[in-house]
Amino acid sequence: MEEISFKIIVADSSHKAYATQITEEMESSAKARGTGIAKRSPAYIETKMEEGKAVIALTTDGRWAGFCYIEAWGHGKYVANSGLIVSPEFRKYGLARKIKQEIFKLSRKKYPESKIFGLTTGAAVMKINSELGYIPVGYSDLTDDESFWKGCQSCVNYEILMSKNRQNCICTAMLYDPQAKKNHTEELALRVDFKKDLKLFDRWVRLKKYVMLKLTKSKDSVKSIFL
Repeated sequence: MEEISFKIIVADSSHKAYATQITEEMESSAKARGTGIAKRSPAYIETKMEEGKAVIALTTDGRWAGFCYIEAWGHGKYVANSGLIVSPEFRKYGLARKIKQEIFKLSRKKYPESKIFGLTTGAAVMKINSELGYIPVGYSDLTDDESFWKGCQSCVNYEILMSKNRQNCICTAMLYDPQAKKNHTEELALRVDFKKDLKLFDRWVRLKKYVMLKLTKSKDSVKSIFL
């Protein structure tokens, strides 16, 4: 594999030219995975850049390689690191982990008292979140800001979310709480074997999709998968 150097920096107005490419790749990647995302327009991404609430990865010769941005909800009580995307040609360089680390640092700097959460269908992202100190939580532990949930309307799984009264969906919810005691967080964190083996994260994602998409809505049917 060719060695390529990347720089991951806080995005600003000078990076607005990449906005369309970023949003197109977000949509195309979601379609390839067969999952949904809350769609974002190039204008929205440009605003995040102007506000200094995004990080962008570029090659030394100026090619766009990856991106992620910050959204604040509930008057800043909650923060989400959203829209993580890596250009297909650079997906074998561990870039997603580095971008997540940088957007996490930026979130902590801008919102030191806020809880940071994420919704994801990706096993790799779940593993990275776990390494940063996130723990799996129920949807009731997330923000109740209507603006956040409204953003899910463009997701292909929105009907599932609403049928579950916004308490569950295909995505797994994960949360970092800066106020939680370190030892308490470690007790709640994913098992050590999950942290070491990405396949176990993948099994969890596939099991959840199976339960949410294939089984009937009866409680007995749902229980049977775990018995």
